[in-house]
Amino acid sequence: MKLNFQAYVDAAGLQLLYEEEKKKIDKTIESLGQKMKDHGLVGKVRSVGGNPGEVICRVATEEKAGLIITGTRGMGTMRRTFLGSVSDYVVHHSHIPVLVTRHRDHHEALGHSSH
Repeated sequence: MKLNFQAYVDAAGLQLLYEEEKKKIDKTIESLGQKMKDHGLVGKVRSVGGNPGEVICRVATEEKAGLIITGTRGMGTMRRTFLGSVSDYVVHHSHIPVLVTRHRDHHEALGHSSH
């Protein structure tokens, strides 16, 4: 049995979806900016479309960043090989120093102290 269906979205519906996503992005950017300030960090939070690794390298160069800090989810070698890794891409393609860090939950799960 083969099912055939098509979904239609009119321009107004598409615009509404875009505006809802833009609000979510703006709220996230504002929240991240506030977290930086709360921790005494100076920097910019931006939303830029495109391939994440390429965009991070390009924007860091444009902003004349002194350091790129990125996280890693700790995918295994096989998953990283097939899916790729943003942090791996940035480490190998950036001309700016890169610091890759894991979330403290990862260290705690391994029984490492968070100090």
